[in-house]
Amino acid sequence: MTKHIFVTGGVVSSLGKGLTSASIGMLLEARGLKVRMQKLDPYINVDPGTMSPYQHGEVYVLDDGSETDLDLGHYERFTNAPLTRDSNYTTGQIYLSVIEKERKGQFLGKTVQVIPHITDEIKHVIRKVADADTDVVITEIGGTVGDIESLPFLEAIRQYPLLVGRENCLYIHLTLVPYLKAAGELKTKPTQHSVGQLRQIGIQPDILICRCEQPISREERDKIALFCNLPPQAVIEERDKDFSIYEVPLSLVSNGLDDQICERLKLSTQSPDLDPFNEILHRLRNPNHEISIAVVGKYAEHKDAYKSIYESLDHAGIRQRAQIRIGRIQSSDIEDEGPEYLLSGYDGILVPGGFGERGIEGKVQAVRYAREKQIPFFGICLGMQCAVIEYGRNVVGLEHAHSTEFDKNTKHPVICLLDEQREITQMGGTMRLGSQPAKLAEGTRSREAYGVEEIAERHRHRYEFNNVYRQQFSANGMKFAGTSPDDALVEIVELPNHPWFVAVQFHPEFKSKPTKAHPLFAGFVQAAIERRARRNKSAGESEKAPEGRADSSSVQSGQDPSAGQPA
Repeated sequence: MTKHIFVTGGVVSSLGKGLTSASIGMLLEARGLKVRMQKLDPYINVDPGTMSPYQHGEVYVLDDGSETDLDLGHYERFTNAPLTRDSNYTTGQIYLSVIEKERKGQFLGKTVQVIPHITDEIKHVIRKVADADTDVVITEIGGTVGDIESLPFLEAIRQYPLLVGRENCLYIHLTLVPYLKAAGELKTKPTQHSVGQLRQIGIQPDILICRCEQPISREERDKIALFCNLPPQAVIEERDKDFSIYEVPLSLVSNGLDDQICERLKLSTQSPDLDPFNEILHRLRNPNHEISIAVVGKYAEHKDAYKSIYESLDHAGIRQRAQIRIGRIQSSDIEDEGPEYLLSGYDGILVPGGFGERGIEGKVQAVRYAREKQIPFFGICLGMQCAVIEYGRNVVGLEHAHSTEFDKNTKHPVICLLDEQREITQMGGTMRLGSQPAKLAEGTRSREAYGVEEIAERHRHRYEFNNVYRQQFSANGMKFAGTSPDDALVEIVELPNHPWFVAVQFHPEFKSKPTKAHPLFAGFVQAAIERRARRNKSAGESEKAPEGRADSSSVQSGQDPSAGQPA
């Protein structure tokens, strides 16, 4: 029978349940087990697709077009578990499904209640991923124990062992053990209260993972174990990682977490093969190069809004043995201060996706700066559209060229609404979503990077390149490096007479892993390395990144690269 691991969180939010769950999945896969991952979110939105990045961070898109929680990005980067729309459910989806059943009369006139109808639906979606080929399902419960909205999910997982047997279920609770500097000691009381709330619901954790800044002493571990009704070895320390999130799985191994999971669930497995992650950390600690990349976005001050972008740059740095220092640049600031002031000194410029008009002209200015200064440039989704707008205005000669998303009456709509989007009025789940095929033209950087003629990448957009202008752009030097198989949609544009200028309509960041960097990110980082080498050679000495614009710590460290002093 498929085993189930339920991961809950207590004391505070943002403890890293997603990263911990993904690390557990990776460790079990390293032991030869087949794993499925799942996130149950307590908010009422039907999916994250209509939520602001300031509220929710990035929307992570799967191959099947599902718009999901950003934690699924951790799942996919750390494991090989197949992810589908069954991998992420919200309270909104659960209630919507139950209401639709009630409207169809499936409850035969019964009063529909949270227990048993809502909890039965939650148990049903958990069982959906527990197929015959899966050894372990890891289900992360979003939110914090004690939140009202989380109660139906906690009640459902309390009931779940009644279906499959307690011996087939494992409860892991992630909590915080804060360090009070004034007292000079760790405080275990918040963890005791959090576990106490779980036990009132009827859930006794089997393993307690304690996030902490300082090491937990034997005495403190024994105290936690005693008051939380656990053996001391089941209290696992997870200290903050200053260097890289990819240290987390190895830290959990050193604390014996995977051994305890296998013993508790009676899983007979091989010893974990951790060589790939050891190699990742070796490369991170021993880079051959150091470069700086400016990410110019609308939400640059919110690090989770472009989480997969930063991770993908990290992966490319691992592959190319480079430490990447990130400058998070608000596109609206470029409008106020100019690209020369904010972007000079960077080895590469990346403009990511987004929605809304704010900061658009700043992105367009960043594209022009990268093009004219011969700085490696990578545009993603809206970043590609801004590249087209900039080229149309300043090279093709289309005065005031724009996207109809931002100017419906523009004289030159070089970017326009997809035909399939014209009659759509609802917002959620209605864009061009999920994996779509594309063909790559010979002799292009994209074809060279991928090494194949046909690819499939994930999309999330409503607007596209206007084919009315394709001939004019081509005549003025822009290369259409990738198109849909029927040649109807432009997927990739390039500038051949530039060190590296590639812009794509899709989101390559959703298919990058630390063990397998995405080829376009790897190509972009390599071009930035070569630019830095040329600059160093011409200067005759090593040149540092602009002080205050690219922090000395990279995205790899998990620190905020925008934390330096203003330039």
